[in-house]
Parts: sequence; C-alpha cells; structure tokens
Amino acid sequence: MSVVIVVYNSGPTLDRCLEALKAQTFRDFEVILSDNASPDGSAQEAARRDPSLRLLENGANLGFTGGVNRGAEAARGRWLALLNPDAYAAPDWLERLMEATRRYPDVKAFASRQLMADDEQRLDGLGDVMAAAGFPFRGGYGGRDPGPMAPGEVFSACGGAMLIDKDLFLEVGGLDERLFCYCEDVDLGYRLRLRGEPTLVIPEAVVRHEGSASSGGPRSDFAVWHGTRNRLWVFVKDTPPVLFGLTLPLHLAATALLFVRHAMRGELAAPLRGLKAALKDLPVALAARREAQAARTVGSWEIARAMTWNPADLFGRRVVIKPRRPSRRAAP
Repeated sequence: MSVVIVVYNSGPTLDRCLEALKAQTFRDFEVILSDNASPDGSAQEAARRDPSLRLLENGANLGFTGGVNRGAEAARGRWLALLNPDAYAAPDWLERLMEATRRYPDVKAFASRQLMADDEQRLDGLGDVMAAAGFPFRGGYGGRDPGPMAPGEVFSACGGAMLIDKDLFLEVGGLDERLFCYCEDVDLGYRLRLRGEPTLVIPEAVVRHEGSASSGGPRSDFAVWHGTRNRLWVFVKDTPPVLFGLTLPLHLAATALLFVRHAMRGELAAPLRGLKAALKDLPVALAARREAQAARTVGSWEIARAMTWNPADLFGRRVVIKPRRPSRRAAP
C-alpha cells in the first residue's frame, strides 16, 4: 500500500499526521510526501528526520489534484491511500480499510469516518453525498457523530481520507488537474459511478480532520472561488444526458439560493468570481464532459439511484448511506 500526502505549507499539522501513521497497526505501507513547492519547507524537514519517507518535489504548486497524481504515478503499492496532512488517522485506520478490501473484493474505492479534530463528538464527514440538484456535500458535516453503523454505499469518498485501487485510479485518469482543488474527489467518485464502480464507506476506519488548514478555511475566498467554479464544472462534466436535462432546473435554483445566502452574509464577491470563471471557461468543462461520457457504462437511472432526492438531506447536510447492492453495468 502507498499513502500519498500532498504537502503545501503543512508544517503545523504534518508532524502530527505522520506520527499517527507511525502508530498504525497495519505496517505494510510506504508514505509519499508530494510537495507542491511549499515555502515553509515542511516536507523536506520531515524527510530529513525520517529517511523512510519518499519525498517528491514537484517544483510548483500543482494543487491537490496534481500533487496526488504525481504521488500515484510514483506509488509502489497496489492500494492507494489518500490522506490530508491535517488528518490524523486512528491506529487501526489502515487495518480497517484493508480488512474491507478482503471483505468486499468487488469494491475498489472506500471512504472513511472523519471526525472534527477539535471535537470528536462531531462529524467532519461520513462519505460524500450528491443531491439531485447536482450539489455535493460531505455527509453529516458539523453534526453529531451517530456512532457505530454498518458499511454502506456513498456517492463518493472524501479525498482527505480514502482508499482506492491504484490501477483503477490510473485507468480513469486520476484526479482532474483542471479542477486544481475542491470537488475533485466528488468528480473522481462520479467518474467511478459512471463506470459502474461503487464507493463503500467503512465507518470503523476513523481519522480526525482539521479541515482546510492550508487554504484558509472552508469559507475563505480561495475555497469559495474554487468550490463555486468546480461545482458547476462537475455538474456539466459528469451528469449523464437524461439526468442532466431533468436536474438542470434544480441546479440553477439551488445555485440561486446559495448566492442569496452568500449575499446575506456579505460574502458575494468570491462566489461571483467563481461563477464568472466557470462560465468563461465552460468549453473546458464541455471538453471534460466528452471524455467522461465516452467512458460511461451505466445510464442515468443508475446514477440517479446513487443520489439523494430528499431536499432535507441537502439543507441539513445529512449522512446518506445506502445498502450495498451489486453494481449494474448496463448499456447507457
């Protein structure tokens, strides 16, 4: 197994992340630090102290997408674990994920239970959810941890703490580097869905997550700009034709409601710039759509079944985990 950590000014959290990996009960893994030219030199210092770490110096900030892809290309393991430098794995995190690969041999992507690092009674996420409006969200974000539960299907896995078959990851093209960061993990999970590949959440696999430690927080201009642009691009890129026509009005309505909320907070500048960027470069999303849809092996109905159609799930950021069922690789 290869654990890939993308590093960018991660000094305050990287040491704690690496210490948690040293305490893992599962030991057969390598750690790759994919450094995006961090000014703080945190990756280089970590590698100097621990020669077992593999350091990739990318020479520029390639975003989370490029950093992960360079790490995946260099990885030696069959399985690829993606871990944020501000995520602290429980000692049995990797063991639980590897147990799941044996228990569910037909599944090639797994999500984790993420808890808030500063309040372990609250969720940072329990798998990603896709609302019918084409709006993704982290299930249960900010809510109370529901406690023990069985594994089940989620729409996609958060890229901050997930496991995926490396060959599958490379086969689908890895993360889309046009997205740079934010929604890139949802896009990956969506493309897996389009190929009939499910994602399973393993609630016993736990990490504690700071959240956006290197990008200024989830409501920073950086995060909102990229989130706004990329959400529209992912909707355009990945939604199958029939479902696209049915859900476009919902997507536009949800976008309008979100912009009203931004306006009420006095935070309209960043989302407006993100929307303008998305529309200006819409040909980029359309080119990506041709690629994604050409690889599709399932139809709109199969994707619709993986979404939530209950608006209360979206507005309440509820956990949505569906029973495991065989994938259906039907004709489009």
